[in-house]
Amino acid sequence: MEFAFTDEQLMIKDTAESYLSEVSTSAAIRQAMETELGYDRQQWQSVCSDLYWQAIHTPEKYGGMALGYVELVAMQEQMGRFLFCSPFFSTVCLALNSLLLAATEEQKQHYIPLLLQGKTATLAFVGSNAACFGGQWDDEAIEIVAVKNSEGFRLSGEARYVIDAASSDYLIVAAKAHRAVNLFIVPADHDGIEVEWLPTMDQTRKQGNVTFHDVQVPTSALLGGEADAQKTLTVILNLATIALAAEQMGGAQGIMDMAVEYSKERVQFGRAIAGFQAIKHKAADMMTRVEVARSGVYYAACIAEQASQAAQQGQPIDTLALQEAASICKAYCSDAYFKNAAEAMQIHGGVGFTWEYDVHLHFKRAKASEHYLGNASYHRERLAQLLLEGEAPL
Repeated sequence: MEFAFTDEQLMIKDTAESYLSEVSTSAAIRQAMETELGYDRQQWQSVCSDLYWQAIHTPEKYGGMALGYVELVAMQEQMGRFLFCSPFFSTVCLALNSLLLAATEEQKQHYIPLLLQGKTATLAFVGSNAACFGGQWDDEAIEIVAVKNSEGFRLSGEARYVIDAASSDYLIVAAKAHRAVNLFIVPADHDGIEVEWLPTMDQTRKQGNVTFHDVQVPTSALLGGEADAQKTLTVILNLATIALAAEQMGGAQGIMDMAVEYSKERVQFGRAIAGFQAIKHKAADMMTRVEVARSGVYYAACIAEQASQAAQQGQPIDTLALQEAASICKAYCSDAYFKNAAEAMQIHGGVGFTWEYDVHLHFKRAKASEHYLGNASYHRERLAQLLLEGEAPL
């Protein structure tokens, strides 16, 4: 396994850093927070048409760039670092991965080009069981029920905490049919679908509740045919978990940079507080967390790349290795991002709690992303279960 970046990967990372530093400014983030969409639609179209980021790991036969998960993670890192407000995570890391792994060839040929043209989508799968204390973030949390009939399927139930629910063009829906798990793709404006915007602490990423009131969908909406998609959903969620951990790692880097820069400007007792030993210790601890998180995330990205390649070639996926890597990096990055945000708040002092400074934006994103797809305790418990079952290496 190669752990050194290629020249192409470094170029992608540097391009993303340069672009986001210009467009994802404090003013742009705050402006996006005040809108119902949660992002600038014109800017998103520019990202899709000019930079083509949404196609980064999509195979060429569907119109993609055919790069890998390491490149995707590198971009997620920069998006987290600059708190980029966009539907990238929901569309690419949730919905597009669902199509690549679960859809039939005909469905891929139809829907993937739509997403690459700028349409947005998201994944709706958890119910009220994901509410608190890590919750339940697997197929056990599905509360939507699919009943087969002569016209296709009828969907009933609710999905909560759906990222970008109110702004997505398509919904990938996980539903239970008897003892199986099925995935469906449905237009978000379909009759019988009710989307309720959910006010959350983190205003830089919108969430919503989606209710299905006996929604009738055709058989063609079922991704992958009649097969049970439980294992596929697990892979999708593990890939999304790694992408989210990369974003957290980037956020931990961003808030550390912000705190260090402020410490160089803030003068107390006649000198910058960056020279105080207590501040140096905090900064050193923050940097250590970032570097450890980066190692874990890019290791997990390599595992994810192997899984993605195996899926595309029709070969078995090492789901245990993927789950282990996802839980390790998510558990560590959840703690690292929030601890760095808390330390940055301390370094800023009283002004860190004010609206005028951007520290609170990272603080809220850190807490929200900590819980989404399972917090640190949830993932440590998953690892413990794997060890107890003898399915993970010590």
